[in-house]
Amino acid sequence: MDIFLQQILNGLVLGSMYALVALGYTMVYGIINLINFAHGEVLMVGALTSWTVISALSSVGMPGWLLMLISLLCAIVVCAALNFAIEKLAYRPLRSAPRLAPLITAMGMSLLLQTIAMIIWKPNPKPYPALLPNDPIDLGGPVISVTQILILGLTTAILAALMWLVNRTKLGRAMRATAENPRVAALMGVKPDMVISATFIIGAALAAVAGVMWAANYGTVQHAMGFLPGLKAFTAAVLGGIGNLAGAVVGGLALGLIEALGAGYLSDLTGGVFGSHYADVFAFLALILVLTLRPSGLLGERVADRA
Repeated sequence: MDIFLQQILNGLVLGSMYALVALGYTMVYGIINLINFAHGEVLMVGALTSWTVISALSSVGMPGWLLMLISLLCAIVVCAALNFAIEKLAYRPLRSAPRLAPLITAMGMSLLLQTIAMIIWKPNPKPYPALLPNDPIDLGGPVISVTQILILGLTTAILAALMWLVNRTKLGRAMRATAENPRVAALMGVKPDMVISATFIIGAALAAVAGVMWAANYGTVQHAMGFLPGLKAFTAAVLGGIGNLAGAVVGGLALGLIEALGAGYLSDLTGGVFGSHYADVFAFLALILVLTLRPSGLLGERVADRA
């Protein structure tokens, strides 16, 4: 039972990081129906920016939590500027083009960002310093670290803030209006270009938080670290119902739990034939099953009746 509870806890932590990235995917898709496949690379840039800031300030003698906070803020600023530039230079000129053109552009942007990051930060993995206490906290069987508590807390707070932003603010009303019909929204005084840019900036901030938390949890960063989390987060967004904020979180948590339980019990279930590194199979099998039985995802895409 202790092992089972520990795997559940690990799955919630992993799923929370997936959910942060999936929220960025689902927001952009909900506004302009575009899958931003460069989103995982924005996560990578955030993690590497954080590592750079920490390396530069490590000799100052700051407390670990303050150093992480400063590096996180710097990562958010860099990622927001990067995603704003990507939207303006790569996606906006193709907004009226056939859907295949932005999709191919997004894939190309992903490869471009990986290459640029490899040139700037070099291809070798780099250890991410432990800035928060490493001593595990015993929960009566399963254990959890301070970093994992921070991940769970940040995901909960960010989801609550995002739901408030979308449903209770002027910007959120403009987002919902643009998602429903950008031409009519423009006639009502909404500026669709500004709303879309704001959406990309918010998504980048979420990816930056996820990148720093991923690096802090696993203790390493490199130029290719964003590909797999980005792919899994996209899977989580589709699993929960892309375009639905709550669905992105549900999909992320579900995917994290499936992976954690698969990694913990796959070897026992298969008699040692498959090890824990085959846990990804369970995640994508679950996606295929959900899309077969419910193509719109677990919660379905949310379509607004009015803004």
